[in-house]
Amino acid sequence: MKNLSRLMFVLLLIIGFNNVNAQDENNPWSVSVGFNAVDVYPVGEPSPQGDYFDEYFNATDHWNILPVLSTFTVSRYLGDNFSLGVTGSLNRIEKFGDSNVDDLTYFGADGIITYDVGNAFNTGKIDPYVGIGGGYTWVDKIGAGTLNGTVGLNFWLSEQFAITAQSTYKHAFEDYLPRHFQHTAGVSFTFGGTDTDGDGIYDQDDACPEVAGLEAFNGCPDSDGDGIQDSEDACPNEAGLADFNGCPDSDGDGIADGNDNCPNTPGLKSLAGCPDADGDGVADGDDQCPNEAGPAANNGCPYPDSDGDGVLDKDDQCPDKVGTVANNGCPEVTEAVAKTLNDYAKTILFDTGKTSIKFESAEILSNIAGILKEYSNAKFNIDGHTDSVGSEANNQKLSEGRAQAVVDWLVENGISSSRLSARGFGESQPIMDNRTRDGRARNRRVEINLIKN
Repeated sequence: MKNLSRLMFVLLLIIGFNNVNAQDENNPWSVSVGFNAVDVYPVGEPSPQGDYFDEYFNATDHWNILPVLSTFTVSRYLGDNFSLGVTGSLNRIEKFGDSNVDDLTYFGADGIITYDVGNAFNTGKIDPYVGIGGGYTWVDKIGAGTLNGTVGLNFWLSEQFAITAQSTYKHAFEDYLPRHFQHTAGVSFTFGGTDTDGDGIYDQDDACPEVAGLEAFNGCPDSDGDGIQDSEDACPNEAGLADFNGCPDSDGDGIADGNDNCPNTPGLKSLAGCPDADGDGVADGDDQCPNEAGPAANNGCPYPDSDGDGVLDKDDQCPDKVGTVANNGCPEVTEAVAKTLNDYAKTILFDTGKTSIKFESAEILSNIAGILKEYSNAKFNIDGHTDSVGSEANNQKLSEGRAQAVVDWLVENGISSSRLSARGFGESQPIMDNRTRDGRARNRRVEINLIKN
């Protein structure tokens, strides 16, 4: 008998310690082993027995206890807090109520359906249960069927290990087998759950049963430990922030590193996370003047104004000469300059009746060219005029030829042809009376007039 109890105890240890990660709700199997006491006294029978529940706890006088492991139970969870169990027990009967009897052998084989009251009402470690069932009991060679009612209590020391105590009333169907109570005390282990990934969360509750994970995420992993499970983490291998779906923002500028062209330097969202020290809208990395505001068209540098006339070089048609804004940065031709040009022009001499310029007028033309070069963006009309001597047609042709001769000389001496236009007016615009010699001399002239925009 001792060897049997030892075998039962070793079997229980093997089952229990191979399932140390089991959970009650996931592990449908339970094994219990312990001691039992048989009491035939408080069952409502005449002496040597007693009334119902009379001296119910009188273990010294009435209980039959075998000082070895003497009860073994295997049960299977059915669902909705119900379990089905089978119990085998043995004992030795020496007390029959208030009387002593010969050493009688007691064997019991019982089935039971229990209802876990504690689990139903979530009572925690203290876990009461009730049960009903039946079985067959032998005392020596006499045996009979019984109807059993049970109340019990599990005190859970861990998720899979409990101290168990229960009391069962057995009502025999034959008069020759007395009604009696059988009390048991022992330990219980639950087992049978599956944890494929070994993360301590059983498969039926594990949202990621094949990958080790965390209880906080129903068994799913958080590889980078940032509090965001991998399936919802856009950067599962880099610790990040919830605001960026688990991706990092190393420089703390509010732009996730994956979208940040300068992930280690705080910057602006408009510049993909890169800084702009001078605030000109050009990222420092692309800004040739990072500490001076300037337009992107000039690589972040301010446009110069070389001549200081208030017109930037990019808009200044005369960047090396002081001019006016109204004249696109170029100096304007004043009335005094215009008068000087015409004073020079009126002294240009031509061969009589011809368009050729006399040699002695070269200095005059050089002076005119020098003035035109000072006003390099100004355009001029070179106008030829004659007196009334000769036919009108000839005078028109002569005036046009002489104006063109002046233009040709100036172009040959560095003045752009695009700035000059030759016009002839013949005898149509006299400034003096053609009836006098002096008047006719003044009417034979060349004028230089500014073309105004």
